[in-house]
Amino acid sequence: MIALLGGLAFFLFGMSLLGEGLKRVAGSKMEIILGNLTSTTFKGVLLGTLVTAVIQSSSATTVMVVGFVNSGIMKLANAIGIIMGANIGTTATGWILVLAGVEGNGGFSSATVFALVAFIGIIFYFFCQKQSTKNLGMILLAFSVLMSGMQAMSGAMEPLKESQAFLNFISAVSNPLVAILVGIVVTAIIQSCSASIGILQALSVTGVIGYDVAIPMVIGMCIGACVPVLFSAIGANINGKRTAFTYLLFNLSGAVLLMLPFYAVNLFVRLDLMSLPATSLGIAVVNTVFKVGATLLLAPFSGLLVKLVAALVKDKSGAEEEDYEENLLDDRFLDYPPLALEQSGKTMDQMSGASFKNIRNSIELLAHFDSEKYNKIMSREGKVDRFEDRLGSYLVRLHAKQLDDGEYQLSARYLSFLTNVERISDHSVGIADLAKELHEKKTGFSPQALHDLTICTEAIMEICELTKTSMENTDYMLAGKVKPLKEIVNIMSKKLKDGHVHRVQKGHCTLELGFIFNDLLNNFERVAAHCANIAITILESQDANLKSHDYVSTLDRSDQNTYELQLQFYKNKYVDSIEKE
Repeated sequence: MIALLGGLAFFLFGMSLLGEGLKRVAGSKMEIILGNLTSTTFKGVLLGTLVTAVIQSSSATTVMVVGFVNSGIMKLANAIGIIMGANIGTTATGWILVLAGVEGNGGFSSATVFALVAFIGIIFYFFCQKQSTKNLGMILLAFSVLMSGMQAMSGAMEPLKESQAFLNFISAVSNPLVAILVGIVVTAIIQSCSASIGILQALSVTGVIGYDVAIPMVIGMCIGACVPVLFSAIGANINGKRTAFTYLLFNLSGAVLLMLPFYAVNLFVRLDLMSLPATSLGIAVVNTVFKVGATLLLAPFSGLLVKLVAALVKDKSGAEEEDYEENLLDDRFLDYPPLALEQSGKTMDQMSGASFKNIRNSIELLAHFDSEKYNKIMSREGKVDRFEDRLGSYLVRLHAKQLDDGEYQLSARYLSFLTNVERISDHSVGIADLAKELHEKKTGFSPQALHDLTICTEAIMEICELTKTSMENTDYMLAGKVKPLKEIVNIMSKKLKDGHVHRVQKGHCTLELGFIFNDLLNNFERVAAHCANIAITILESQDANLKSHDYVSTLDRSDQNTYELQLQFYKNKYVDSIEKE
């Protein structure tokens, strides 16, 4: 019993390591590929098969797809093909076990080969510096652990053929419905169809399991793979729930459509196959035939399947279409950092878009106040705050995962963007409130003050546009223009404040308007400062070894000639225009 449990532990651990190693070799884009919409069911099947063959888990693929649909990245109709392909892709593990000759016969073809593979893997993993070679070493080690666990299970199970209790159990599950139920329970507990079928392959060495037990048990294991997916859909929106239920409905429908004719034929013409002892190869064939057959039968009716799921899983809210604007950060993606970061980037773009739109609209209120536009600014500010809360929490939780250096730096960059973008939106509210105050008091600035403010707001609009574009495209050239323009905003602000003090002293402007004017310029300065912080974060990402405070101190000297030229260009464009008045 201890040997069986130990073998099971090695087998499951090897499967986990093998999937992780294959994902690393395949690259971080493997999960992201799933996010691309597929135009046809056939393409979806191919995509799902490929990805699942790499990550070694149909449940994991389907959980990701539930997340895609829940987030609005993918429509349910596009997801069905991937779900079907995931079922086919998961058969790869069974064939690996067969081709490796894991029946436990010993000799050079099994234990010696595994030992040799493990030795090569440990050399690659510990003594090679290249990360791709280390990943290959992990795959070889995982393969050896997986096969050794399988061999240990096979060896531990062989004596079961002499156990009367085991023989009684096999007799009890000879009923197809009982065998299906056993398969469902085992897979639901292990949460891996590949692992449960691997255990069944190991169990086949006893020679007492016939195909009359193995076939329905494989079907049950395929259905049991739906359990973790159904659990993952708890808390998802209506379309996420429908996607999870589609996986269950697909396997149930496939089982009914394939098993009923098969057992009907067996009822009238007793098939010799059913009395034969199951083998590891035969179990792999049954698994593949069922999953490929179910896909061939149901793929042409994917549209009908969508309608059936919609009818069975009804939207009680009555809203078929949902607003996914703030729903890109699905918790399921946290186990796939490249995907979670891609979604974080999209959310960051939405947040920055809302924040910079608020700046533009608030500046427009200074020239012409509109209560509807003001209310939209306030509403959008609430949205930016929600973005900050959700994205900040999401990134903190992502940091707890195993991230490589590039992923960690990108996550840290988003966290840096987050605070500055939110503060820019805060200042837009401050500007809008000042515009509202001017409107309600039915007052306004002098022609000279309006002229100066117009020039200053043009500079703010430009610095915001430079910052937004450089964020979205990681454009280092545009980011390099932000800091000199920020210095010009500071120079202008000081000059405008001094000029307004003179106007107040001469009686050309009231003290109350002077306070409003000063507050506006303070908001402009802070917006420019936050834009500069964002630009510095972008620029320092070019050199991971350069810290932010070091970057600030060396930025002006890093390309002094270019910096001075940009500074002079913006001085001529904005500051000199003020001086000419």
